[in-house]
Amino acid sequence: MDALPMFPLGSALLPGNLLPLQIFEPRYLGMVRDIVGGDGRFGVVLIERGFEVGGGDERFSIGTVATIERLQPTADGSVRLLARGGDRFEVATWLPEDPYPRAEVRTLPALEWSSEQLTHLAETERTVRRALVVMSEYRADLWPSDVELSDDPVTRSWQLAGISPLGALDQLALLRSSSVGDLLEHTARLTTEALDLLPMQLPDDPV
Repeated sequence: MDALPMFPLGSALLPGNLLPLQIFEPRYLGMVRDIVGGDGRFGVVLIERGFEVGGGDERFSIGTVATIERLQPTADGSVRLLARGGDRFEVATWLPEDPYPRAEVRTLPALEWSSEQLTHLAETERTVRRALVVMSEYRADLWPSDVELSDDPVTRSWQLAGISPLGALDQLALLRSSSVGDLLEHTARLTTEALDLLPMQLPDDPV
């Protein structure tokens, strides 16, 4: 088991996906210094109850290892960083949180690719990119529909789940996928459901 510095967030990180963060809370600034001085890795888990700032939150037990790719200190003392998701893990034990959250984690098995999933991958990609086109008319916080993805099919499958316009709990459910087929099936289904629900979330047209 690994002992990792942990960053509880209000969003889920999926393997292969990018995570931009702006760090300003003192304990997490200290954590970043230790991460940079170590192997550059930390864990990301979704907050179940509570808030990112101040502590006292409750967290889900499954998460993703993140590796820092870029780091930029700012004039106000905060730090901007860009990390990328890697292996999935399950928290075995939360360690004392002085000076920041840490946990012992067990790495979960990587998903295995089969060429039989090629058609499924292509269909899911069409579903996700179409949803991004449609929803971009109503939301500004989405990935562009033509965003480039990895050539590796497993990473590409995770990235499709990551860019899909879904909520944090849906992405947490996708993080629990036991196979590439399961991941692709549920990504396509949840994305289609989100698209179908869009008219219900929009205000009525003015008369």
